[in-house]
Amino acid sequence: MEQFITTLFNGLSLSSIILLTSLGLAVTFGLMRVINMAHGEFVMIGAYTTYVVQQIFVKFLPESVRDIYYIVSIPAAFGVAFLLGSLLERFVISRLYGREIDSLLATWGISLILQQAARSIFGTQGVNVTAPSFLKGGIEIGGCTFSYNRIFIFVMVLLCLLMVWVIMYKSNFGRQMRAVMQNRPMAQCMGINSRRVDNITFALGSGLAGIAGCSVALLGSIDSTVGQSYIVNSFMAVVLGGVGKLAGTVLGSAIIGSASIFTENYTSSTIAKAIVLLIVIVFLQKRPQGLFVIKSRNLDE
Repeated sequence: MEQFITTLFNGLSLSSIILLTSLGLAVTFGLMRVINMAHGEFVMIGAYTTYVVQQIFVKFLPESVRDIYYIVSIPAAFGVAFLLGSLLERFVISRLYGREIDSLLATWGISLILQQAARSIFGTQGVNVTAPSFLKGGIEIGGCTFSYNRIFIFVMVLLCLLMVWVIMYKSNFGRQMRAVMQNRPMAQCMGINSRRVDNITFALGSGLAGIAGCSVALLGSIDSTVGQSYIVNSFMAVVLGGVGKLAGTVLGSAIIGSASIFTENYTSSTIAKAIVLLIVIVFLQKRPQGLFVIKSRNLDE
């Protein structure tokens, strides 16, 4: 029983990280129909931003305030990824809307450029982030230990999910965003600045990936390929849940993360990935639009 609870907790932890990465993809891929192969590199940017903030606190601030570096790194990672995402959309993505294959190839090239830039700046060896003292250790219940850093990540994911839900469904910008993504010509006729909406939407998805990088930084070494470890599962979660549906992304991430952990316990990590991929393929053969179907007034659909 203890092993089952521990495995379940680890599955929820992995699902949380996949969900945090998938939230950005649900915006850029799900709503904008942009296949952003560089999304994993924004996770990397968030992780490296966390490392840089930590180094600044270590070198220039007294030891008594060093623990708050991680709290500062969360908005810093979001801001850096948001800014770079906005620049990427303005100079590259904006010229590729409606051309999925071209956007895939272009962002794949950008992915390689960002990885090489990270190697040039930080080196080829991985760097480590030291968890603040309030995230070290864990709580023990019934013989099972639940680490504070994974609990913190879980809470942070819930807050990010709430933030995205409020933006998408309770704000004026969210209504404009959904209008543009569902029927761009009609939204433009209603006076909505679709270029501004596109830019902010893509930057928001990139910023969420930056926050995901903060959580990843707590769990292991950071290198130029750290984002690639989660991007495939995140794409599968978005597609499995239903492209463009927030509830589907949550459920898809939970399924992918839990299935990965449970199958890995009884097999190996490689076989677990293959089994999860097979499950997704079989499911999409029966329900190609995913668990949830987005409703649209676009006559072309």
